[in-house]
Amino acid sequence: MAAYREVLTARFPLIDHDLLEYVTGNSKFIQFNCKGVLESGSDDFESAEDINEAVGGFLLEVAGEKASNLVDQVCEQLSKVLKLNYTGGDSSCSALLDAPVYLADIIDAEDVTSTDDPSIWIAKKEAISNVDKQKLKKAEAKIKAKQEKRSLKDDLPKTSSNGSMTASASQALSRRDQKLEESGTNRSTDIKIENFDVAFGDKVLLKNANMLLAYGRRYGLVGRNGIGKSTLLHMISSGELRIQSHISVLHVEQEVIGDGILAIDSVLECDTIRNDLLEEEKRLTEQLQATSPGSTDSKQSQRLSEVYQKLEEIEADKAPAKAAMIMAGLGFSSTMQVQPTREFSGGWRMRIALARALFSNPDLLLLDEPTNMLDIKAILWLENYLQTWRTTLLVVSHDRNFLDQVCTDVLHLFSQQLDCYRGNYSQFVITKSERLKNQQKEYEAQLQKRQHLQVFIDRFRYNANRAALVQSKIKEIERMPELKAVERESEVTLKFPSDFEKLSPPVLQLADVMFCYTQEKVLFSGVDLSADLDSRICIVGENGTGKTTLLKILLGDLNPVDGIRHAHRNLRIGYFTQHHIDQLNMNQSAIEFLATKYPNKPLEEYRRQLGSYGVSSDLATRSVASLSGGQKSRVAFAAMSMNRPNFYILDEPTNHLDIETVEALGKALTDFKGGVILVSHDESLIQLVCRELWVCGKGTVKAMEGGLDEYKSILRMEFEAQYNS
Repeated sequence: MAAYREVLTARFPLIDHDLLEYVTGNSKFIQFNCKGVLESGSDDFESAEDINEAVGGFLLEVAGEKASNLVDQVCEQLSKVLKLNYTGGDSSCSALLDAPVYLADIIDAEDVTSTDDPSIWIAKKEAISNVDKQKLKKAEAKIKAKQEKRSLKDDLPKTSSNGSMTASASQALSRRDQKLEESGTNRSTDIKIENFDVAFGDKVLLKNANMLLAYGRRYGLVGRNGIGKSTLLHMISSGELRIQSHISVLHVEQEVIGDGILAIDSVLECDTIRNDLLEEEKRLTEQLQATSPGSTDSKQSQRLSEVYQKLEEIEADKAPAKAAMIMAGLGFSSTMQVQPTREFSGGWRMRIALARALFSNPDLLLLDEPTNMLDIKAILWLENYLQTWRTTLLVVSHDRNFLDQVCTDVLHLFSQQLDCYRGNYSQFVITKSERLKNQQKEYEAQLQKRQHLQVFIDRFRYNANRAALVQSKIKEIERMPELKAVERESEVTLKFPSDFEKLSPPVLQLADVMFCYTQEKVLFSGVDLSADLDSRICIVGENGTGKTTLLKILLGDLNPVDGIRHAHRNLRIGYFTQHHIDQLNMNQSAIEFLATKYPNKPLEEYRRQLGSYGVSSDLATRSVASLSGGQKSRVAFAAMSMNRPNFYILDEPTNHLDIETVEALGKALTDFKGGVILVSHDESLIQLVCRELWVCGKGTVKAMEGGLDEYKSILRMEFEAQYNS
């Protein structure tokens, strides 16, 4: 700003103060940007003509047509100063200045002597300003419109081909970043996305937000269900939010396509450099073998040597072992690794997609709830693997322990903004709490000061002797920053009804139960377990050991091949399946879904039931398809508890829930007066709720006295034995 002011005062020593402030900054006429036209519009001025378009017309109108050449020269000089500032050069403009020029020397005598319309260039400093405020307003509006047009995309809600609402993003890119990107000289490994908006239909998720991801840091993205975490990841991976073109991005969100390719080959093919070199090596070798010994092509031999050297540099021979290690950590046995991908279920294909991402090692890895598809053993392995992740990681997870073990930083999405906190999730909770306390203290102090000033103003407003002091207090209030109350996230509450009679034990019992789908493979046998209304039981075990099958036997949906299932005659079970979303009607609203499942009840009862699980107001009337995964889970909770069950069997209930809702679920299950059996891999929920641990594995189901801690110790010992071998 000082450089611009120096140009104008050197050329026009008697320039009107208001006009000078308007061009260089702090003008009382500029409502939308106090930096001034030149400073605020620096990204929009590509040439002297652009500057002339913004301020030249006004200068000509005041100075007279005969000063047009001088105004052009000044605009050219200002353009040079802008370019110096833009390129980071010396902002001093002394080398650009000529001797001062006085307009009085070039204006006709009759213009100078005229008293009807004196020029601002020869007016005395104490003269009243002749700046045309209407012209200023028009110029400001023009600059503002130009800035908005350049910085924002079309923000109308986007729709997909089937007419449903989709997400959209807009982003303001600085001209400097654009030029670096176009020139191909931007080699920064940090990712910076500034001044961006994200919306889903007409709902704004992020507004004027900023995000900086430092290379090598591991970020956990947290926030309430439906606030836009998954949408933000999709906007980055799809290119809607632009980052440097040389940054490779991989978003694990879809399972791999099932076909004839082997699982481990599906992982290996991610390394395109290695694959291309191997293909070239094979082709060159075949060509050399096809030629006679005396006519060897020296160029082919040289190229083959170069290929061998590159393969050695990237350690291509170690790739199969690395891929096998990753797949083993995610639960793939050696037999499963060589099975075609079409033979795997959707959950296992998602594991293959995760293995491909870990193997390919992109510059930016985006993970959305990676623990949903994993058992506790695989989660422990993934935690250890990601702790040594060398590039940038951005992960969305509801697993508090996973975030504590993996993340170096936390991004909190709240109130359409992203706030960054150093440390893992537990440190984030402490820091956020302290920050909110400090903000509340500052708010209360400012409120008290305002009230004190206002009392003085109200008391002496009509006292002539205190008029000056009253005006001083009024101005002091006006100068104070805007008073904003501290925004806090609403508390999540879940409540399972407990208005039922106690049942005498045993409520649910399995005696010497055996089950198998085929005679060749017995899932478990000799199972002797029981539960009553005081039970809080968690079932754990590796995938494929029969946890969900055991739940179905407890429910009575499957009959044991051998043994007995006994249930109390008044037992009412509420079942939450891990595939609960598939059981919802996506075309109905939450109220309509409950009305279909439990007809002939008052509308208020459906609303009250949904409200107990956080699905209130407009969420209850929106289509289920438009709800987030966590909100759909809450609808399923509401439907499950509608008939007042006295026993809950829950299969992976935390999938899609945010951390606050997981904690609320744990509290609700603890307060529930009936029995609870759940399958879960969320350590925080298990520690909060469960008093008994059943372990599925090795052909049986047994209670483990030491609980979760003992089970994790056993898994760690298995890891050590596996890697030592």
